[in-house]
Amino acid sequence: MPLQPIDERQEKIRSITLWGVLLNIFLVALKLISGILIGSSALIADGVHSLSDLATDFIVLIGTRLSSRPADKTHPYGHGKLEAIASIMIALVLLFISFGLIWSAGILIFQHKHNYPGYMILIVAFVSVIFKEILFYITRKVSRITQSTVLYANAWHHRSDSLSSFAVLIGGVASLLGWGLADQVATIVVGFMIIGVAGKILFDNLLELSEHSADSESIQKIENVLSKEADISSWHALRTRLVGAELFVDVHLLVDPALSVQKSHDISVKIEGKIKKELSKPSNILVHIEPDQEKCTNLNLEEK
Repeated sequence: MPLQPIDERQEKIRSITLWGVLLNIFLVALKLISGILIGSSALIADGVHSLSDLATDFIVLIGTRLSSRPADKTHPYGHGKLEAIASIMIALVLLFISFGLIWSAGILIFQHKHNYPGYMILIVAFVSVIFKEILFYITRKVSRITQSTVLYANAWHHRSDSLSSFAVLIGGVASLLGWGLADQVATIVVGFMIIGVAGKILFDNLLELSEHSADSESIQKIENVLSKEADISSWHALRTRLVGAELFVDVHLLVDPALSVQKSHDISVKIEGKIKKELSKPSNILVHIEPDQEKCTNLNLEEK
């Protein structure tokens, strides 16, 4: 996957998120107005869910703008972790919404409140599912291209809204068949699905904030480059960590002590380039050159 320049990356994230803002504004108005007109509490709840989706769109816009700022004196490694913080905020919103949906649906079931909203709810819910599924797939695709964790989290928020609307759709069909509690039961099922998605997003980004290493595939690619390099004796102390979309790598290379400083530097630059070419993420690589102690001993013996 080709690397995305920072400005191009931010523009892709901004563009798809703004489309999400426009769609969510439309869906919020459609669901709330329709829900009030036909007396559907489920549709109104779904409209509130879309409203939370709109809120997270703004979190994405603000989070990616802040995280893309260049490094400065107080943040020498950049502001990439702000993207992880924004993702965690989205996950917490998803958790809050899912628990709310489960609680409200459970109360309605306990109170044996039946609801028969009619055919209008099917039309609104179907439109929401179609648009939200399209937005989910496009947003997820852009998140993978841009390596954006916050956009990936927002894509799943779009999916949670789609699932919520699908629950309303199923409930509407079942209510037309005479089961007044179908909407509430489907909502509870979807609520637990959303909890699973939010939990994964929360776990992944907490790992990043805890200075977690890169994924095993990226580490394997780095090790392959180092193992095949003929100009170094060996290597050790390989460390990796993620900061937003950027991967930081540092490693110690052992070289022939007889090499000049310039030659050793050229080797480090060459290896940095090879590693960057192999990785799919933007990377910041620091190579520390060390003399091979075994060759140092042999060189000293020859001099004596």
